Amino acid sequence: MLAKRRLTSCPVCGGRLRITNYQCEDCKTEIKGNFEIEEFATLTDEQLIFLKIFIKNRGNLSELQKELNISYPTAKARLEDLVRALGYQTEDDNRVKTLEILEKIEKGEITPEEAKELLKKSKGK
Repeated sequence: MLAKRRLTSCPVCGGRLRITNYQCEDCKTEIKGNFEIEEFATLTDEQLIFLKIFIKNRGNLSELQKELNISYPTAKARLEDLVRALGYQTEDDNRVKTLEILEKIEKGEITPEEAKELLKKSKGK
């Protein structure tokens, strides 16, 4: 039997879930209340995988890049996404935006010319 996957958000509306019941597997004692989901449980599966590989490689982005076969801008953008998801301050927004634009070029989602225009617009703000 496969283990059930954790829920990180409401499957109906996407809202934030709250734990209201715990039960001991051994004695079946139940604890009811209003418990917040801890921050790591709110990460997406992709973010959790990235975090595990990041820790496995002791924070070495070069090794992480090799293992995931991604570029530095992609690795940096994913790390910034993880930092934001955990509720910590991130680098300057323009730098994050630049990394996201570089990732889009790498994936072929935009052309270098389109990236240039996006960068001009983000700097103008």
